[in-house]
Amino acid sequence: MKTTAGKTTRPARPPQRGWQFGIAYRQSASLAPPAARRPQPPLSAGEGPHPLADAAQSAALRQRAQQIESAFGRIEPLLADLATRQFEPRFADQAAGQVRDALGLDLPASAFRADWAAPLDARRLHAQCVTGTFCRLIGQESDAGPVNAGDGESAPELIRRWGFHAVDITPCADGRLSGVIDYILRVPQAVVAFRKSYAGALFDVEESVRHWETIELRRWRDRVPNAASETTRYLKIGVYHYSSIDPAHEGCAAHGSDDRRAAEAVLERLTQFAAGVYQTHSAGAAASILLVGVDTDTDAIRVHVPRADGSIAVERYVDNLSLYRQTLGDTREGAKQRIRAAVAGCADVGDDDAGTAGMRWFCGYLLKNNIGQIDAVVSWHGGSYADRGHTERLIVVGDAVDDVQLRNLAFQAQMETVEEGAADLDVGMRILRGLQEPRSLAIPVLVHERYDARIPGARERARTRALRLQAAIEARYRNLPPGLLFVQAIVRDSARGRPEPVALESAP
Repeated sequence: MKTTAGKTTRPARPPQRGWQFGIAYRQSASLAPPAARRPQPPLSAGEGPHPLADAAQSAALRQRAQQIESAFGRIEPLLADLATRQFEPRFADQAAGQVRDALGLDLPASAFRADWAAPLDARRLHAQCVTGTFCRLIGQESDAGPVNAGDGESAPELIRRWGFHAVDITPCADGRLSGVIDYILRVPQAVVAFRKSYAGALFDVEESVRHWETIELRRWRDRVPNAASETTRYLKIGVYHYSSIDPAHEGCAAHGSDDRRAAEAVLERLTQFAAGVYQTHSAGAAASILLVGVDTDTDAIRVHVPRADGSIAVERYVDNLSLYRQTLGDTREGAKQRIRAAVAGCADVGDDDAGTAGMRWFCGYLLKNNIGQIDAVVSWHGGSYADRGHTERLIVVGDAVDDVQLRNLAFQAQMETVEEGAADLDVGMRILRGLQEPRSLAIPVLVHERYDARIPGARERARTRALRLQAAIEARYRNLPPGLLFVQAIVRDSARGRPEPVALESAP
């Protein structure tokens, strides 16, 4: 133990075996179904600012959100204006120039050719501009993630000190969780080894075990992110969501807006992951799990803090919306202490319990970060979002895109084949169809495949995968009304390369 600047810290210790396995998956009626619960009153703008609010970080995130919203917000007014002038002389060249100037997109003049017998294909143009704007923002790396530090230490250093060397986050594919890393949890992407979305957060257990193996191999061979001899662990986080204001209708569609069912399903996958690591790699294999819920109305989280034996129960959690209210009048240090006490109480241990110190500190870190986001939603939106449902602009299929994060920006359906992700994709298509078809707009789908430029032939293989996915998507939804579906395939170097469009006619 050491004391620094009046604060006592404890070094991370090797976890008990219960942290690695022995997960208790419990059934309980204490978390009532949505129909039996009353909606929670929303926060109001007069309740902030909170002593733990990070004004500078929130301002940076707000500015980024406004830039992204502005980029997409320019599309419809421009196209509506162009539609009224489509039969003017030299319209095609002028329109291409206006789109280039206003949106930064280099569309060919041929896309704007129109006459009385074949008017402008406004549906397709709108979808092209949506996917093009998304790709432009990716290429600019406009959303590289906040730099998050604490007490003079970088977040990666802090997290390793708490006993973790890599974080794997699986959120629901719902677009309201599009900002889960940067905004809701405010975890720097530098510590997120993997992030892959699934409908209902029902991730592929075998793939997650392979991700764990990849990280552990690098630790053994390259000592990255740290040496395998260090007693840190891989942390897998499953993120489900719910609605505090309209729980019976605006929860997770994949789980029938039943937050208990959603939490239980994600916890079951987490338990299977922990068991898979343990049973395939012996008792020495260390992997921890954590269940987190997100209220999509306020961005507040629930953290299901594990007990000392590693057990997690859906009915046991720290509700950060309540904690936010309880700590509003505290000093900064007082609010931190109340968070620590709440976490220890949820874990059913004393706040000096050494065996659970690392996990408790990490849970407190998430809660503290999220209080900054709750406070930002109070400031920006009066306590809750006006758009409680879906307003996604596109579907992203294939590899995850974390460079551009914003609530309700994209429904992310990560998959390698359509057969693998059919259920996820169908959910996304149902959501986007409900949004786009009444407005006579197409459903934009972006197929995104990454490749490692260091590996010979990787780019061409990625192009082939992307085109196969595009063709499979178009085949699956071939019975949609003509013009309702627009699919664009892109590939991208894993080292944050710029998106490269792939034309279907270039398929091998």
